[in-house]
Amino acid sequence: MLAGADRRHRLLPGSWGRSVKRKRAQRWFFATDVHGSDRCYRKFLAAAKVYEADVLLLGGDVAGKGIVPLVEREDGRYDVVFQGAEETTDARQLDAMTDRIAFNGLYPYRCSRAELKRLHDETHRDELFRLLIAEQLRRWIKATEERLDDTIRCIITPGNDDPTVVDEVLVEADRVECPERQLVQVGPVGLASLGNTNATPWHTDREYAEDELRAQIDDMLVNARDFHALMFNFHCPPFNTGLDLAPELDDAFRPVVRNGAMRTIPVGSSAVLEAIEKYAPSVGVHGHIHESQGAVKVGSTRCYNPGSDYSSGVLKGLILDLDARGQYVDYLFTSG
Repeated sequence: MLAGADRRHRLLPGSWGRSVKRKRAQRWFFATDVHGSDRCYRKFLAAAKVYEADVLLLGGDVAGKGIVPLVEREDGRYDVVFQGAEETTDARQLDAMTDRIAFNGLYPYRCSRAELKRLHDETHRDELFRLLIAEQLRRWIKATEERLDDTIRCIITPGNDDPTVVDEVLVEADRVECPERQLVQVGPVGLASLGNTNATPWHTDREYAEDELRAQIDDMLVNARDFHALMFNFHCPPFNTGLDLAPELDDAFRPVVRNGAMRTIPVGSSAVLEAIEKYAPSVGVHGHIHESQGAVKVGSTRCYNPGSDYSSGVLKGLILDLDARGQYVDYLFTSG
């Protein structure tokens, strides 16, 4: 049993299941929290062929974390502050530097010193940030159109870190689906998606009180009985299940360490937990808490969090097999 996990929620084996009684009708590949990593998105698209998936699902926090200015000097070189270090690079090294920045889920931005001063204005900086997010998403959509077989469904939904421009770009796309806060048919299951979360210390874009989350979920699932089986694609994991353990922070946002060990606490949503208990979906797939890869059962529902290691260029994922009625057959965590 994971530390902090409610004993009502039974842990599942962390490997491919051994008692397969039903025949696979559909295979999903699920990943989450790529935070602007081009490398992880390329791996996400490649997963369709590598793992023979019928559906690709990217479940939230797709946008990068911030902007890193590359400030042009009079001599043609560029100054940059990256990962706490001041560096100067020439034109020959510029591509390598921008690749390093992008690798870590950040947006490299070439600018003059005058433009750098403008970035101190919060409104201007936020507008630029949204523009860079939109440009990257459009590149990802184009790559999806070029690389992904037409028979494979590609679904991308936002998470709490994603500004609304993510939705605006995704709903314009023909090849990528974004059924945020909707219940839609995907093969044998009704897929319900919610990127909103409960409160965090970071005050991100899509945080709500538990009562509001509960109402959003109930509104989305008003026609749940029309489906043989449900799948919850809820970015926030259910509370106190072991899928939601994050470092405890002090008032200065530093991890709390006691007896030489970092303390963790459950930070998931009670509204999500109650919805799983109430609607009993076949499967729940979650993210949000990068450190809490795991698989548990909440009642009859199998819930998963594949975790995230995007800053290392590693895509963590979940292969999930369902039968013709949308019921669980098998699962496997992936990392590569």
